[in-house]
Amino acid sequence: MSKGIELDCDVLVVGAGPAGIAACVSAAESGARVILIDDNPKPGGQIWRASIQYPANPKSHVNDAASWLRRLQACSARQLLSTRAVACLSEKCVLAENENGSIEIAFRHAILATGARELLLPFPGWTLPNVFAPGGLQALVKSGLPVHGKRVLVAGTGPLLLAVAAFLKSKGARIEGIYDQASWRRIIPFAMTLIKRPTLLVSALVYRASLFSSPLRYGWWPVSASGEDALRLVTLTNGIQTKTIACDMLACGFHLIPNTELQSAFACKLVEGKALVDEWQKTSVNGVFSVGESAGVGGLDLALIEGQIAGFAATGKEASARPLFPKRDALRKIAAAMDRAFAPRPELRDLVQKDTIVCRCEDVPWGKLRQHHSMRHARIYTRCGMGPCQGRVCGAALNFLTGWESGAKRPPIYPVQLSTLIREPQATPKEKP
Repeated sequence: MSKGIELDCDVLVVGAGPAGIAACVSAAESGARVILIDDNPKPGGQIWRASIQYPANPKSHVNDAASWLRRLQACSARQLLSTRAVACLSEKCVLAENENGSIEIAFRHAILATGARELLLPFPGWTLPNVFAPGGLQALVKSGLPVHGKRVLVAGTGPLLLAVAAFLKSKGARIEGIYDQASWRRIIPFAMTLIKRPTLLVSALVYRASLFSSPLRYGWWPVSASGEDALRLVTLTNGIQTKTIACDMLACGFHLIPNTELQSAFACKLVEGKALVDEWQKTSVNGVFSVGESAGVGGLDLALIEGQIAGFAATGKEASARPLFPKRDALRKIAAAMDRAFAPRPELRDLVQKDTIVCRCEDVPWGKLRQHHSMRHARIYTRCGMGPCQGRVCGAALNFLTGWESGAKRPPIYPVQLSTLIREPQATPKEKP
């Protein structure tokens, strides 16, 4: 039986992406005792790892990341990396786990910067080998997956598609095209909102310029992928015409959705899949804040602003936070325009066939799921959502396809070692960070 470790702090920050780093630094520099935890071995999150590896604006993005990372290392915050929050023991205590065992962390305030994940929607052939989520493929390539000379098709929706395509091309991939389901009628108004944020517009243009030899098409989406043992062909449509493209890899994702499992564990109120927050980034639960993509997908600049506001607010420095409100409000308008532009079109609901796998963990096809009337009912009879991903993929897909809500998450939030769940009560005082 594991004894575990007990820690105590003023502010616990969960997530070491840009939002979490900004919150951590702002709280620590305000004099609070801060603990920062993240399940990755290094801070920065996917977005800053991507910026450093392939910056759209090298001077701006790399310097911004480097500056915040320097401040993080210089501040007094205690970093627990390769550590994952797995359950809420109370409103003021979480259970975490790493390779050394379990950790109880008590806090006065918690700032949840849990980020977002890609929305994957099922279509025939989407489970074939060499079909990836765009960000997932990018992460694999950074870890050593070779793509030099590979024919890669990028499809789905969202600004991530251009960034991933540019990154893959920089690694030697042949980009066969970027096909976004968003129509020009939606893209143009979104592009107009970027005029007030020229750095974002310039980044998009830089990405596009690096892909000048690859077609970029809006209003097209994949309807099927095929191949006997692995991906060989992808068929796309614009609702009128269809085309089939030969490729070795398909990177396909339909924008991002917030990670709110930890917020749900705290019983924070969610609205439209994101944590509901007030002007100080406070959730409906006293002492719990939510920042960055978990409070609504909005990009790097918005994540940094929200993190700072929460860090100051959690330490009673409201006067330092309030000047950031106007910039946050302006960035939220751009985020709302982005959501409208890249919202999945209704036609994507018609792609699934009777034998199309929807829950990949448990191999549950659409034909078995459509017989049920709720996620809970489907889970009981088919085990949909009970596999290793715990419904993170199929739950979001079924919400789009059927409107089903996943319901409250039961602890633990992630699979854990049995010793973490049966840890021995502590007899020693709590360790200070």
